[in-house]
Amino acid sequence: MKKNTSAMENAGGIKAWSFRRHQLLVRRVMQLTMFIAGLPVLWVFLSNSASSIEFHTFSHYFTAQSTKAGYESKLESVFRTASMKDKTVIITTLNDAWAKPGSVFDLFLESFRLGNETQWLLNHLVVITWDQKTNAYCLALHKHCYQVETKGANFTGEVLFMTPTYLHMMWRRTEFLTSVLEMGYNFVFTDTDIMWLRDPFKQFYEDADFQIACDAFNGNSSDIYNYPNGGFKYIKSNNRTIWFNKFWFNSSKEYPGLGEQAVFNKIKMHPLISHMKLKIRFLSTSYFGGFCEPSKDFNKVSTMHANCCVGIDNKVNDLKILLEDWKKYMALSEIDKKQSNLTWSVPQSCSKSFEHAKERKNKGRLRRALVETV
Repeated sequence: MKKNTSAMENAGGIKAWSFRRHQLLVRRVMQLTMFIAGLPVLWVFLSNSASSIEFHTFSHYFTAQSTKAGYESKLESVFRTASMKDKTVIITTLNDAWAKPGSVFDLFLESFRLGNETQWLLNHLVVITWDQKTNAYCLALHKHCYQVETKGANFTGEVLFMTPTYLHMMWRRTEFLTSVLEMGYNFVFTDTDIMWLRDPFKQFYEDADFQIACDAFNGNSSDIYNYPNGGFKYIKSNNRTIWFNKFWFNSSKEYPGLGEQAVFNKIKMHPLISHMKLKIRFLSTSYFGGFCEPSKDFNKVSTMHANCCVGIDNKVNDLKILLEDWKKYMALSEIDKKQSNLTWSVPQSCSKSFEHAKERKNKGRLRRALVETV
């Protein structure tokens, strides 16, 4: 009796197992069928998604590369058209605060026309603008203008000395000028508030890589202790100057809050500069003068800079007077020029503005000293 019962249980177990196995098999067949049936739909979805993603990525890359190529080709075209035979260009930068009728830029261009054999240099002047409005104004007066990318910054309006916007603009300028060297072009960079009265190339040192004007010149062009002014410099394109300009730009991170001129003073005695055999020369204020230290001899002066001056209106006022002084000199006969003892009538407004600025700065230092003492 027990044997029969056991046999029946075994038979029932086998049937149940077979039934479950059959159900499992049917379920798997159905899953497989549904999977196979869904493959074409999945394939279409994935193909469309991949194409969309691929197209977007490629399109974005192509657009970026095209924009970059267009940017570089246009810039290269401007430089190629403006450059001298030895691939040298003159560069200045301009924003809308200085690009108005009768303002600094107009006086800058006028100086080339009034200068002694300087008008031909305008053919080699490239004006780098920071915004569309300024670029349009520039093109109305000059043939070589180029609007540079500001990388999201806004450099319109009057940019006050040593403000964050001023510092950003100065370092963006240094970065751009480095790219000019990398393109193989030598350049004379000039601030727009520098009047060109004679051809400066005759006064440059042939063996120097990097030449820079001074606020104060001590008489020795090789002396690293001269106090430079970054508003006027002549740089030849070679491996040494490209390295130095990059080193200069990167040093801004080591000295946050300082401008390019101050950082230059910090790094000019760095041992790496000697190791790279970069030859730096400082330009005499006898030829490259300014309101800080005017060129005293009208028969020698090449450029005059409205440095040591605060405010656009003050610069415009004194630069107009300076050009009137120059016109009087140019109206003399060659004999009278050599015998003349003319002196500049400037600085006037600039001198007052600079003294006021120094007073405010000294008062600020005094207040900080009192606070620290207390």
